[in-house]
Amino acid sequence: MIELSPAPASLPAGRRVYAIGDIHGCAEQLDALHAMIAQDLTDRPVDTAVLVHIGDYVDRGPDTAGVIARLAAASPIPGVVMVNLLGNHENTMLEALSGERAAATDWLFAGGRPSLESYGVDPDSPRDTWSAAVPAEHIAFLRGLKLMHREGGYVFVHAGVRPGTPLNQQARDDMLRMRQPFLYSETDFGAVVVHGHTPVKHAVVRHNRIAIDTGAVFGGPLTCVVLENDTLGFLTSDPVHEPVSIAHR
Repeated sequence: MIELSPAPASLPAGRRVYAIGDIHGCAEQLDALHAMIAQDLTDRPVDTAVLVHIGDYVDRGPDTAGVIARLAAASPIPGVVMVNLLGNHENTMLEALSGERAAATDWLFAGGRPSLESYGVDPDSPRDTWSAAVPAEHIAFLRGLKLMHREGGYVFVHAGVRPGTPLNQQARDDMLRMRQPFLYSETDFGAVVVHGHTPVKHAVVRHNRIAIDTGAVFGGPLTCVVLENDTLGFLTSDPVHEPVSIAHR
């Protein structure tokens, strides 16, 4: 049974949110976590449930193609609404596949080589051939990802928000890449921000944010925060592959 504790915000009665941190090609951990969520819903039924993936599905890990195939399909848990957010790695991947030479170089440096290999592509092959190997439905999925999602007293974004800027005026690049001053801010952002992007050893719960990127691709667990009423809990799946070197973050 999941252990619940007081949360920094609340959701309407009868609604539960499961939000999963950065996946980075760790498809087997994702499958395990989805199974845990399904079991939790069996053990603790709720009127409505939402599954949020916080972004960074691609790069570094062994199975980017498999992760996208799973998320581009119907919700893995029947009856659960699925929301998929855009991360900076998906953004760079899209730019690289569109033919931007600088983005292609950035993508390879930031972990794109394993992504290409998961599609059967030699990362050293001509860059103008890469996009042909990625299924059209995968490209459509990446292009359709959201930047932000609101639920009750929470807002979900990949990286963070800029303190002092209203939530409805946040810049795209900040939501995809923000670290400072967001991470050290004590500001009330207008909602508790649930985010990934910056790896932490364990999930971090503050009065104004919840960090859920626990470095699955670096040997940590894949983490899901479970939000309901004015409580929260966590589900985690352990690594099932050799971790990526920290030097390649």
